[in-house]
Amino acid sequence: MASPDGVSGMGGSPEETELSITLTLRMLMHGKEIGSIIGKKGETVKRIREQSSARITISEGSCPERITTITGSTDAVFRAVSMIAFKLEEDLGVGSDGVAAGRAPVTLRLVIPASQCGSLIGKAGSKIREIRESTGAQVQVAGDLLPNSTERAVTVSGVPDTIIQCVRQICAVILESPPKGATIPYHPGLSLGTILLSANQVRG
Repeated sequence: MASPDGVSGMGGSPEETELSITLTLRMLMHGKEIGSIIGKKGETVKRIREQSSARITISEGSCPERITTITGSTDAVFRAVSMIAFKLEEDLGVGSDGVAAGRAPVTLRLVIPASQCGSLIGKAGSKIREIRESTGAQVQVAGDLLPNSTERAVTVSGVPDTIIQCVRQICAVILESPPKGATIPYHPGLSLGTILLSANQVRG
């Protein structure tokens, strides 16, 4: 069914370069997905951090969307993404009988600097089409920038195995074409009203 772990990604580039690359992946998540990843008392995110050896931070805030940032070697980041995708499938799939759950696609929304999206789409959409065809995942690059930022959302959906392959290919493109100019990162729901409101809600 799926290829055995560790087969993909081996023997690509020389190991020295593989180890020295630090990858940072930002994902936009809704409250329900964040709850699933954090787990009871933070146990799930702790386990993902330990098993993937990636650094995972989740933006603070009471807004419906939050940013999950995963940093580490490319392998560590892919391991973390893999664990997150499987966890979301497990928690957000329907029922435990496996009938409906197997069909529920998982969706990850990556946040990528707009200057890198051109390389990802390719000439006349050739690159994104190639990624779709080779992985079987759905990939959509948002036409508009995320509010108050120079980043765009790239939505990837499918079963966890196809998502992981897809994220690997997207990261390969991103690593080959660094962002141009300054990147203004997206912060969900960060308007002055929200900040004042959340400051008032803090109870001692």
